Amino acid sequence: MDAFFAAVEQRDDPSLRGKPVIVGSPPDRRGVVCASSYEARKFGVRSAMPSMTAGRLCPKGIFVPPRISHYREESRRIMEIIARTGAEMEPMSIDEAYLDFSKVLPDATRLDDALPIAWELKSAIKTERELTASIGIASNKFLAKIASDFQKPDGLTLIRDEERVAFLRPLPARSIHGVGKVTEQILQRAGLNTIGDLQNYKGDLRAVVGSWAATLRAYAFGEDERPLELGDDIKSISAEETFDRDTDDRSILRRCLREQAQEIAGRMKRKQLAARTVQVKVRYKNFTTVTRQISVQDPITESGEIYRLSCYLLARDKLVTGPLRLLGVGVSGLGEAKARQMALF
Repeated sequence: MDAFFAAVEQRDDPSLRGKPVIVGSPPDRRGVVCASSYEARKFGVRSAMPSMTAGRLCPKGIFVPPRISHYREESRRIMEIIARTGAEMEPMSIDEAYLDFSKVLPDATRLDDALPIAWELKSAIKTERELTASIGIASNKFLAKIASDFQKPDGLTLIRDEERVAFLRPLPARSIHGVGKVTEQILQRAGLNTIGDLQNYKGDLRAVVGSWAATLRAYAFGEDERPLELGDDIKSISAEETFDRDTDDRSILRRCLREQAQEIAGRMKRKQLAARTVQVKVRYKNFTTVTRQISVQDPITESGEIYRLSCYLLARDKLVTGPLRLLGVGVSGLGEAKARQMALF
């Protein structure tokens, strides 16, 4: 879906259409951005960004409080529309999913045969929900994801197998899901800025990115053998610490949060995952346990983002009112790690 949270707000309130909408806390309060419309993104506003920063980048931005339960209900209705196609579906998050039409089109000989269904699906979502979706069509998950982002918003892109290597060549290496900021910097130091550079590289990629080299090279040529995951998968990742002595020392708590965020980010990176929801958990000396969470639209992968949202939750709900026995951080709403806003339907 295109800028899903913000698009729902613009649909429900026509006065917001065409304006820079920022879903999140207002800039004069300590808070974060959950999502932003395309009009706001032109100013550099992104999910997980402090609201104060967003207000400075986009002075005329219109801040709207998030309605997560409303977005989830909207997602349910959209997924029902998709299910009517009869395709096998792997929901990736609240606003994206993979669809496999092999059984719906058993006699199809070309990817082009899926185009009519794609147009019908876009039309149904637009007519019934008054929202736009961007669709990517290809022979595997990696290429379909790349294609879905190519003409956003309201896009439809087909990557034929015979065109995939040429299609990928000019794209930045960051377009490959799993290539985050750190990996991008490592590749740039090796002179690998585009996917074409990866295709042309004659050296040993293992010396650059380690054990991920084979997968990265396969992606660079548009190869991906992963099937749809139709069964159970990882729902959440968390880390927590029970202190030897109850504490409300801010330096100790901040260090604990930072280490937990780094641990979680490392586990997500190894599994090539990104998260949409961050949760904090505190337990007081009387064993009372409290949890709070926040969801953002754009998937997060970096430890700094997890740490910042965790600190925000502790401050927003004034959870450190006395010594803590336990402090924990968790992430959920997991999907594949990818470049920001590479949404797929």
